[in-house]
Amino acid sequence: MRFLLLLSMVCCTIQTWSQTDTMPRIPDSAALQLHLPERPVLKATQLLIPATLIGYGIWSLDNGQLESFNAQVKEELYTEKPHRQLHIDNYLQWTPALAVYALNAAGIKGAHNLKDRSIIYGLSLAIMNTTVFASKHLTKQWRPDLSNDLSFPSGHTANAFAAAEFLRKEYKDVSIWYGVGGYAVAAFTGYLRMYNNRHWLSDVVAGAGVGILSTDLAYFLYPRLQSMFKGNKMKNTAVAPFYSNGAVGLNLVKRF
Repeated sequence: MRFLLLLSMVCCTIQTWSQTDTMPRIPDSAALQLHLPERPVLKATQLLIPATLIGYGIWSLDNGQLESFNAQVKEELYTEKPHRQLHIDNYLQWTPALAVYALNAAGIKGAHNLKDRSIIYGLSLAIMNTTVFASKHLTKQWRPDLSNDLSFPSGHTANAFAAAEFLRKEYKDVSIWYGVGGYAVAAFTGYLRMYNNRHWLSDVVAGAGVGILSTDLAYFLYPRLQSMFKGNKMKNTAVAPFYSNGAVGLNLVKRF
């Protein structure tokens, strides 16, 4: 029941954003240009849903009623019916992002070419992982299984929803169902984090908000990063994501 409620919520999210999203679809040939035809704008209506999800998670950290609700969800999913953990969530979290590249390889073009979409996704991961890492060490929230105090927010869920929004952004002008599929996978990933007794409901809700917002910020920032380079200077510049010892970011290399 909890999973169905979460799935219906994210489907409503897709329908809402399909009406408010202003990012134009860019053919691969046009994406090779230095500037996008239009710069995306982050509207208040677009930020409302991820901000609400994140706000719920933060509020739950010091709210007795929401903490009690977390405990009820854990009791329904795990305490009353103990079971072996499933590890498929470790792989499902990447599925929506991999689908973007698989669809393009199959000849179904998305909004950006390979280079641009990879930089955007790398930027999204950098924002998301930095936020998740900092939040976990600031809040010190114990996991339901008491394995450590790095429960809030759910990194797996954040990663899954960042990937789902990435898929939706790239293919929203092709078919809304790509986004629906991506969000269904992300919602199921969040459900499995609770099913495996690794996260509270509030961890999953906040993680979803962080993931969505990270990708939206990446699409908002990328055209502005492009505008920093003029003429042939772009040819002497390389940007790539990196991961090292738990740190995630972007490498910027400039040849003069």
